[in-house]
Amino acid sequence: MSVDFGSQDHRGTPEKPGRVVTLIERSFWETLTDHHPSGSDRVWGTAYRIEAAKVAEVREYLDIREINGYTIHYTDFHPADASAPIKTLVYIGTPDNDQFMGPQDPQDLAEHILRSEGPSGLNKDYLLSLETALDNLSPESGDGHVKDLANRLRNMSEVTVCSSQEEVALDHELEKVGSTDEQEETEKIL
Repeated sequence: MSVDFGSQDHRGTPEKPGRVVTLIERSFWETLTDHHPSGSDRVWGTAYRIEAAKVAEVREYLDIREINGYTIHYTDFHPADASAPIKTLVYIGTPDNDQFMGPQDPQDLAEHILRSEGPSGLNKDYLLSLETALDNLSPESGDGHVKDLANRLRNMSEVTVCSSQEEVALDHELEKVGSTDEQEETEKIL
């Protein structure tokens, strides 16, 4: 199952953590009060095969990046082509992870994501890319919680763009023009 965790080093800052998703164990997910509609036993994702010569290097990098409040699990990954399962290493969030944000109102969460930015970029870009990646894995792979947040974010972005355009148009409508040349320039802008 996936839930929202803070991102102080990638999609936010320590002062203003962004939001990302992480995997948690089902037993922890079941204790939460805001069960998402996507309570499937199946988790969709991508597995990467690492060259034997690079395994230690990649593992060291991932341990630094993911180990804060995560545990390592080995689990079977079932490829979409129904070939034999592959044993994979997965980092699972733990209940005592200080980055765990707990249940949040979806609208407040979407607004927070819209305002967050960190060294790796805008938090909204992370969410929209995650939605696209999940949707592209398989017809059944989308996540209701991620989709809901992405739709809320898009709706807020449309409102922000529309209101900004209306303000610009209103400013031009109310602008006093003192000469014919200024009038022509104003009409070109509009």
